[in-house]
Parts: sequence; structure tokens; C-alpha cells
Amino acid sequence: MPIDLRSDTITQPTSTMREAMARAEVGDDVFGDDPTVLRLEARAAEILGKEAAMFTPSGTMANQLAIRAHTEPGDEILVDANAHIYYYESGAPAALSGVMCRCLPGVRGVFTAADMEAAIRPPDQHFAPTKLVCVENTHNRGGGNIWSMESIKEIAAVARRHGLRLHLDGARLWNASVATGIPESDYAEHFDSVSVCFSKGLGAPVGSALGGTREFIQRARRFRKMLGGGMRQAGIIAAGALFALEHHRARLAEDHANARALAEGLARLSGLELDPTTVRTNMVMFSVRTIPAAALASELDQAGVRVLALGPDTIRAVTNLMVSEADIPVAVEIIGRTIHKLK
Repeated sequence: MPIDLRSDTITQPTSTMREAMARAEVGDDVFGDDPTVLRLEARAAEILGKEAAMFTPSGTMANQLAIRAHTEPGDEILVDANAHIYYYESGAPAALSGVMCRCLPGVRGVFTAADMEAAIRPPDQHFAPTKLVCVENTHNRGGGNIWSMESIKEIAAVARRHGLRLHLDGARLWNASVATGIPESDYAEHFDSVSVCFSKGLGAPVGSALGGTREFIQRARRFRKMLGGGMRQAGIIAAGALFALEHHRARLAEDHANARALAEGLARLSGLELDPTTVRTNMVMFSVRTIPAAALASELDQAGVRVLALGPDTIRAVTNLMVSEADIPVAVEIIGRTIHKLK
């Protein structure tokens, strides 16, 4: 089997998770009577410190429901220029909510309160009114970078001063919490809504959740139904998510340790550029000096290591539930050998 470092989305449910899914109590979630979904939503809300939460099929849907529930068509939202909401969600803010994205120049996904405040539109009929600010933590294209609590508080203070809403794309919030020791609820308390994903580092096969006030979640439920996200006997997949939530959060520290070991190994190879000190969670981003990234990724796939080319000279490797500590030196050896071969 190849060592698959393309993403933490490639994880497969463990045998015990599959057992939990097979035994799940189910009902009709659209009617609100699936007991497993209700347990998952209550537990997610509790961990996030929110009044309520809603199970969704994907993180993209959770993010887009938040945007739709916080805004009206013609509004503007502020996001980092490399945010998942803007970069990887197929133009959904424009297509589904009719909003404009104003992109801020973040550093590894983190923008400043000053840049954010400068981008807020003044009241004027010529402008799309700024309504929502979106933060991604950890940041995907930022290489798993973590927003500091200080930066979040500064962003929140500006938002409150201008009457703006705040949404946290916390697809990998679990990773940020494990890496820093800061509870998820401490991060989430500064935001009006927060999305979290169960099918990445936690290893569930399907699902995310959106948290917020009861009133906000009630509004978002209508939009979930509108977008086709109302599921019936969803307890089967919710059981996997609930199992992951209760049993797989702490083990993310193993992924982080494996990512650091991978980065340190790769840093010793000639032909690659990376700074291991920038690896804070489970993502390793490195530059290839002499070979097109896509060519190296293709060759590595044949050699037994799967990675993702993110640009002409940039490759991302993500440690995950399917990658063991013993896989790391093997991956480094294969990558080194392949680079030498291509040179």
C-alpha cells in the first residue's frame, strides 16, 4: 500500500468506528428525530461552547450555510486571499449567497486587524456593505498555520466595533486545539458561528457541523434543506462522526509529531526547501528547486508515496490516521531517492 500524504481527507473508518456505525440508532433527521444525530449535535455544541449545532454532509456546506445565514445578496465578506471559502469552494459565496469576497493579504492565512479594518466599506450606497469576516484556523493553504488567540481577539474587537459578524472555518480546529492546548470553545467564543469537520484528522467517513446560537442554527437549517443537505436516517454516518469526536481528537498529536519528523527528514535532502520550524500541525509544505512539483508528485506516486502539488514548485504532504510513525522514514527515503533519480 502506498504511503498516502495527499490529505487527511483520505482517512478510512477504523473497525471500531464501523461497529459504532452499524449499531447506530436512526430516525428521520429532517423531522429532527434521529437520536444519534441529536447526540452528535449536542456534543459538538458543548465542545464548541455554542447554544446549538447542526450536522452537515460537508465542511463546504457548513461554511456556505454560515455565509448565507449571516448575509443577504449584495453584501460583502472579508476573507484571506487563500482561504478555503474563497479558493476551494467553487465560487459558492457568489453562486449561493450572492455575496462578494474581498480578499485580505494574509501571511500563511493570518491577516491583521489593521488590514481588516482598512477593508471595511463605509456606509455609502455605492458600496456593497461589509457584513461578515471569515477566519480559517488552522489554515489549509497556510500549511496548517494556527491563528494566535491575540490575533483572533484583535479581529473580534474590530468586528464588534463595526457591527460585523464573525465566522470561523474550523475544519481543522481540532488540530489547533491539540497543538496549543487551548480548548476549542476558547477559540469559538469569539465567533458568531463555527464550522468543524469530522472527516479529516478525526477520521470519520462523512460529515461536519455548524455551531452558533439557536436562532442562527434554526435559520441555517432552512438553507441546509434548500441546498439538499437535509438527510433522513443520517444516524449511520453521525455515529462515525460521534465516535471520532470522542476517541480521535487526542491522537492528532501523533499526526503532528509525524509531520515534524517528516519535515526534519525532508529538510536534510538536497533539492528541497522548507523550514521545519513552520510545521505546527499535520501539514508539511516544501518547495522543489530543480524539478516541476507536478512531475515529482507523479513520479512519487509510482514509487509509493502520494503527495499533492499545489503549484509549479510547491508540494504539500499531510500526515493522518492512515500514516504511522514507521512510515515517515520510509517516505523520506523514497522522496530522496526519487529526487536523485529525476536529477
